[in-house]
Amino acid sequence: MDCKTTMFRDKPRLSFWQILNMNLGFFGIQFSFGLQQSNMSPIYKYLGANEASLPLLWLAGPVTGLIVQPLVGALSDRTTSRWGRRTPYFLAGALLCSLGLLAMPFSPTLWFAAGLLWILDTANNVAMEPYRAYVSDRLRPEQHGLGYLTQSAFTGLAQTLAYLAPSVLVWLGMDPDATNGHHIPQVTIVAFLIGALFSFTTVWWSVRSTPELPLTAQEQRALRARARGVAATLAEILAAVREMPPVMRRLWWMKLFQWYGMLCYWIYIVPALASTMFDHPAADSPGFRAAGLLAGQLGGFYNFVAFLAAFAMVPLAARWGARRVHAVCLALAGLGMCALPAVHSTGWLFLPMVGVGLAWASMMGNPYILLAGAIPPERAGVYMGIFNMFIVLPMILQMLTMPLYYHAWLGGEPTNAIRVAGSCLLAAAVATCFVRAPSRAHATASPIDA
Repeated sequence: MDCKTTMFRDKPRLSFWQILNMNLGFFGIQFSFGLQQSNMSPIYKYLGANEASLPLLWLAGPVTGLIVQPLVGALSDRTTSRWGRRTPYFLAGALLCSLGLLAMPFSPTLWFAAGLLWILDTANNVAMEPYRAYVSDRLRPEQHGLGYLTQSAFTGLAQTLAYLAPSVLVWLGMDPDATNGHHIPQVTIVAFLIGALFSFTTVWWSVRSTPELPLTAQEQRALRARARGVAATLAEILAAVREMPPVMRRLWWMKLFQWYGMLCYWIYIVPALASTMFDHPAADSPGFRAAGLLAGQLGGFYNFVAFLAAFAMVPLAARWGARRVHAVCLALAGLGMCALPAVHSTGWLFLPMVGVGLAWASMMGNPYILLAGAIPPERAGVYMGIFNMFIVLPMILQMLTMPLYYHAWLGGEPTNAIRVAGSCLLAAAVATCFVRAPSRAHATASPIDA
């Protein structure tokens, strides 16, 4: 019996609460990402960065993801440790992530913060990529939709709390203008300390409550018989790229526009709000800090929408198909982002965030539902890693190209970068319409895969 055959062995059906437990670790991982998305541009500005250079300073995440995710995916596919295939990567990544979160808000210089972000993103990628494969490993095909959309829900909840953490601390009585010697607000420091606690404890809980299925003797022999070492791992990645399923190739174009646009939003939302709501205040002014808090509140709101929408998408995707649901959500987000720079009332800013929240919920679940039905189970890790390269390659492209046209084409206005973000999400919605559901036999096990 080979590994490919045994991966189709009968798996126990998990209850809803068991699926929640197994995905709780995703909460900690995504809380860390939420802190980065909402705070790195302000931290860089506090430490003296200019707006045109912000994309290059964000380069750590995409580059580490490009390198780490496919390697970790291929390695975890071949791992036969006593703790399981994926668990060693969960725990090591979560521990290193906690240490990075502890250090980040105490960065004394711009280069220190940028370098630390490389370490932090490496740790996040080591923990996150095998988590995607873990769902495919642990759940029966008909439960893949619920598994991935539960991850989407935890993404929304975690990032809601991460975005809102500084504002909640202010509401609890902390001074929003209190800073350390490097102009980083004290509320930001405390938020990162909370993130460090969540990062490891939630992953540890998932590992303890829902351990991996033990490999059978035949599976262990099959995995140990596969070639090992760096050369074999790289060869496996290249072979997987050459043999990439057609559905996965079509998903690339959607991911290209989707993630180019999302990174434009994350990098420039605080400077854009500082422009439209606070008349371009300096980075060390109360107005800029207020823009940061407002961006966090908007981010918390759209992530809460994502948290609620993720579970609602389970029956919607089953009825209408993950592809159609994803296209509609992307279109709503694109329209909302295009309208955002024209809004000058705080209350009305939350309306476009509804579309962003729906799209964010869909991004974290529906593309993975389509993918899970199209890839061979024995290569789940490496293909999830390659699929996550579809996230980081557009981000790298954005970081390398945005500084080239930020002043020449966008007039140095962060609001125009937000309009670029909206246009990209509309293009992603169109690209999604050209994706066709997989026709593989194992893909038909779940109506959500259609």
